[in-house]
Amino acid sequence: MQAIKQEALNTIARLPEDTDMEEIIYRLYVLENIRRGQQDVTQGKIQSVETVLGEIQTW
Repeated sequence: MQAIKQEALNTIARLPEDTDMEEIIYRLYVLENIRRGQQDVTQGKIQSVETVLGEIQTW
């Protein structure tokens, strides 16, 4: 996996020149949440669909 800083820089570099700060922050937020999700999967921190659906039904 790329270094986090480089991944962030690459993400920003692909945005149009007229992108505002709010969009940049949002894209980095999404990137971070994807990274955390991938990390959770690697560490086995996952739940089955059935478990999640069961929890939703208790709401």
